[in-house]
Amino acid sequence: MDLNVAPSADEDEEERVESAVDTLRREREERRLMMKRKREEERLEARNNKTTVSRPRVVEKPRTSGLNLPEGWLDCPSMGEPCAGFLIPSKVPLGERFNEVIPPGKRFSRTHVLRAQRAHQREIALVIDLTNTTRYYNPQEWLKGGVKHIKVRCRGRDEVPEPEAVNTFVFEVIRFQHNIIARQGGRKYVLVHCTHGHNRTGFMIVHYMMRNLCTTVEQCLRVFAEARPPGIYKQDYIESLYTFYNERRPEPLICPSTPEWKRPTEVDLNGEAKQDEEDDDDDGVIFAALQEDAIVGPLTMTNDDVLGDGISEEQQLEMQRYICRSLEVPTQNHHNLKFPGSQPVSLDRRNLQLLRQRYYYATWKADGTRYMLFLTRDGCYLIDRNFRFRRVQLRFPTRSNSEKKPEFHHLTLLDGEMVIDTLPGSNVQSRRYLAYDLMILNSASLVKQPFSERWKLIKDEVVDPRSKEKQHGGLIYQYEMEKFSVRRKDFWMLSTTEKLLVGFIPTLPHESDGLIFQGWDDLYVCWTHEGLLKWKYARMNSVDFLLQMSPGGQYSLYLMERGGKMRQLEGAHVTFPEEQDVTLLVGKIIECSWNPEENQWEFMRIRKDKETPNAWHVYEKVMASIHDKITEEVLLEEIREICHLPMYAERIARTQYAQQRARAR
Repeated sequence: MDLNVAPSADEDEEERVESAVDTLRREREERRLMMKRKREEERLEARNNKTTVSRPRVVEKPRTSGLNLPEGWLDCPSMGEPCAGFLIPSKVPLGERFNEVIPPGKRFSRTHVLRAQRAHQREIALVIDLTNTTRYYNPQEWLKGGVKHIKVRCRGRDEVPEPEAVNTFVFEVIRFQHNIIARQGGRKYVLVHCTHGHNRTGFMIVHYMMRNLCTTVEQCLRVFAEARPPGIYKQDYIESLYTFYNERRPEPLICPSTPEWKRPTEVDLNGEAKQDEEDDDDDGVIFAALQEDAIVGPLTMTNDDVLGDGISEEQQLEMQRYICRSLEVPTQNHHNLKFPGSQPVSLDRRNLQLLRQRYYYATWKADGTRYMLFLTRDGCYLIDRNFRFRRVQLRFPTRSNSEKKPEFHHLTLLDGEMVIDTLPGSNVQSRRYLAYDLMILNSASLVKQPFSERWKLIKDEVVDPRSKEKQHGGLIYQYEMEKFSVRRKDFWMLSTTEKLLVGFIPTLPHESDGLIFQGWDDLYVCWTHEGLLKWKYARMNSVDFLLQMSPGGQYSLYLMERGGKMRQLEGAHVTFPEEQDVTLLVGKIIECSWNPEENQWEFMRIRKDKETPNAWHVYEKVMASIHDKITEEVLLEEIREICHLPMYAERIARTQYAQQRARAR
């Protein structure tokens, strides 16, 4: 054997993991040496006391910088039983350097973890560290033994873990299941630890179980408490879980008492319990209230509000790639993927003729915020125009028999817009997601299906099951606690356009800036769809520009050309309200409307939902629409004529007959 050759991972592991007998002998020897040192220190102290009786006694603390043990760690049970089949809760295993401050028999390190789990035929393949410090051990100790280590920082004192940290934890566990267990086969385990392995560890494990086992918070808390007694014992953690998952809390809400080993043994000069110097599992007054309790008075909703919780870049990239594959979008740059949503073009004299060539339906154009909504088993995700994902807590049961345990949508993709409804005569606001297309249904791509079929499936497969479950009653889940409601956006035959403009749009509880004309037989087209038409009121025709300022102080407007290059709109002039500080708009995307009388652009608002301006060809189409002056009167006259064409007359008659029969049933 060549002693100069570094040992392999397996050899190194065999050398590190000693037997129980070896550990007993080593700790007995260390205990003997510790007692010997203690007796020598006592003799030295007694001798010093005899020679310096008149001086105050000063006892030097041993030099153990950075080796302070967390409060209660020594007597805290080491590990619990597996949750969800493979997640093992644990207190933090300390590095070997802590041995000098831990009595033999009380030690708990990586070596103890591996040996104890091997005794139960469990192989640890991943360690997830939830502490907010790096002082407890060196992660390389795990990596050298072939165990993957992931750090998910979570503050422990006075606040629950951040939603972004929860999302990262759940994603890493799901990825571990897929990559390690599914591909390599066999049973492997994940060690999850904070400082003591109860509150933060339990909080994360309960979140994982809630998102993957289709259960309730109460059941998950019970499972964790049985695996790691007494379970989560901080009341704010427990309340946060019920609030997060929109579940009704049991009355009374019983919280386990703080374990004896965690109760402070030292007090300060004021008689208060001392807190740990570290971040970790301290019990204390909760300064950060839960989100719903922190809101004081009514808050005004805006389209620029940030909804949902952030996720990791890795998780986002995985979902981006999946969606692009399912929508059959070519992905040349896998790390800079473009929002694949279908984009309408402005109605002008040229494409107005499409209404004569294809069968169209009409709907109102809501002045809201464009989002796709991605439904998965572990959560729902709003996808904005920048192709960024944020998780929102919603519930989407699938169509199933009421006697069975409900199943939920997994890999379903909707397209739609978020609007803010305001009740007439009041300031009461509510958010509503208007779903107008369905491209993926439980992993099945629908992009080759006609719009009429996709639109019908929104109601049958997505909206109706939610409504049915709400009406069933007796739910622990509270739909009314969701951040927004979901409904299908209505479309009508082209012949109803006048009623839309005159009777419907003026009564809407949210803003509308025109109409959308959707081909009834169209497939889903990603990016610019030349057959998807938008008509805006003349005063609402607008373009999104990038505003820049030259060294001379002149403002200029920029559009985007192919390849992402910016192109200045020469000779363009834009005006701003007197109260607007224009310097705050430089470098931002601004929406501007065209004033034909003054021959200039007028600032409308900042587009916080966009990172790039309109493309040059979009600007050209908007200007063509403006110059063509398709007014409301011109549009309605054209549509009246179109609806008398045989293609429309026949299909309208069939549709009306089917509707009459449906009402007669």
